[in-house]
Amino acid sequence: MQPSRAAGSCGCALFPLLGALFFQGVYIVLPLEIKTDTHVQGYVGEKVKLKCIFTSTSDVTDKLTIDWTYRSTSSSRMESIFHYQSFTYPTTSGRFRDRISWVGNVYKGDASISISSPTMKDNGTFSCAVKNPPDVHHNIPTTELTVTERGFGTMLSSVALLSILVFIPSAVVVVLLLLRMGRKSAGLKKRSKSVYKKSSIEVSDDTDQEEGDGCMGKFCIRCAECLDSDYEDTY
Repeated sequence: MQPSRAAGSCGCALFPLLGALFFQGVYIVLPLEIKTDTHVQGYVGEKVKLKCIFTSTSDVTDKLTIDWTYRSTSSSRMESIFHYQSFTYPTTSGRFRDRISWVGNVYKGDASISISSPTMKDNGTFSCAVKNPPDVHHNIPTTELTVTERGFGTMLSSVALLSILVFIPSAVVVVLLLLRMGRKSAGLKKRSKSVYKKSSIEVSDDTDQEEGDGCMGKFCIRCAECLDSDYEDTY
């Protein structure tokens, strides 16, 4: 690959998505770039993830390899803890035996791993190396892992967050139930008042009865007048 000179000297833009090295006034564009977290905070006994993301100019093939290495804070010796090539090969010896898990996806440019049951003895520097022939030259980023005991403040904040997540929905449900009960109570009061009022059928029956009583009274008066007139005629 031909190196490209700095953008300031040639007036051309560099490739924004690829890694680049600056050496003796010359930018060397790398076909493979790797990104990791500079620092990762872990807690004793809680699984921790070490992220490794890569971009390559070539398609992923079965020749792609991934290697994770580790150097403790008390040693300068690099130790291989994970290898990938079509299959995963976590270490079968040392402090990370049976504790390394593959959580990546090479077809998505993800070469991440996780460590289960971490301890403070795991503190150190981790390196992720990826090779995807013909792309084999790349930067070598490192991740500093710091494992500590969870403090009271951290536990308290976690408990407080969990309490908030549980309390807020519960409070909303309670308020909605109270509003619904209040509406039902108001409806029952209105119904109880309406019991003392006569229904339309009862009112119509009373009206018919009053009309019937009036007619009967008029009929009786008329009959009495007729009897009086007949009595007068006989004399």
